[in-house]
Amino acid sequence: MSITRRFMLGTALAALATPALAQDWKAKYPELVYAVVPAENASGVAGRYDLFIEQLSKDLGVKVTLRIANDYAAVIEGHRAGVIHIGEHGPSSYIRAYTVTNGGVEPFFTPADANGNGGYYSVAYVRAGDPYKTIKDLQGKNLGLVDPNSTSGYNVPLFALNKEGIDPAKFFAKTLTTGSHENAILALKQGTVDVAFNWWNADNDSNLSRMVGKGMVKADEFRMIMKSDKIAGYPFVYLKSLPEDLKAAIRKSISEMPKTNKAAYDKLFDGKSTGMLPVKHDDYLPALELQKFVDNLRKKGS
Repeated sequence: MSITRRFMLGTALAALATPALAQDWKAKYPELVYAVVPAENASGVAGRYDLFIEQLSKDLGVKVTLRIANDYAAVIEGHRAGVIHIGEHGPSSYIRAYTVTNGGVEPFFTPADANGNGGYYSVAYVRAGDPYKTIKDLQGKNLGLVDPNSTSGYNVPLFALNKEGIDPAKFFAKTLTTGSHENAILALKQGTVDVAFNWWNADNDSNLSRMVGKGMVKADEFRMIMKSDKIAGYPFVYLKSLPEDLKAAIRKSISEMPKTNKAAYDKLFDGKSTGMLPVKHDDYLPALELQKFVDNLRKKGS
């Protein structure tokens, strides 16, 4: 048998084996769980994701169930238990998940913004009518953060405050963890906190702009007084242990969705994302250093 014939035979056998491999993973994973942590209320998340999850399920040929977690820790524990197969994280919560699962999760995409770029920012808002111009004007006031595993709503703010020489425990009267980006803005609106951190891509692409679009708040009620350096884009991750052909199918479905189901993709991102950008673990090594910094702060404060 010649090399050419061997090659052709091997190719033919591989082609025949591909459907069998697909059937193998479908038998093992008749249902996949896709988890997100809500930046907004749960009903808003469900409405945002319904078409996306429906299309992903159709493309994969198995049921995909959306799980709206209470916090990042729940998603991380779900990954560790193997019951959450796909999830969305901020850079910090991804690094925490990677550490907790001993490298058991793997990032694959981050959404591009309207200009085709990845990444986002952490910003601090105050009420528009308040006199504060910089973060240092808020001594003795109340600080609003989001979640201990939130990058833009917790870890980057603490890092930024440290660079300003501010120890939150001593500088602010109280520090409140609100649980979600929406809750942080609502706490600011209600006067429970005097400054709140949130995620921001652009004036028309942020948690605040989403809340304005839903009629929850008005844009002119708030004023930005602080903006971080750019943060690596938030990663979509899956369990590293998933079969390679399943992971490839997940990537294919999500990356092609701007074309195969533009309505679903635009609904998910308010029409502000042009597509997906590939990412890898090394892209989030700065978040590892950030996580170490925050962990050390907590140890000092305990």
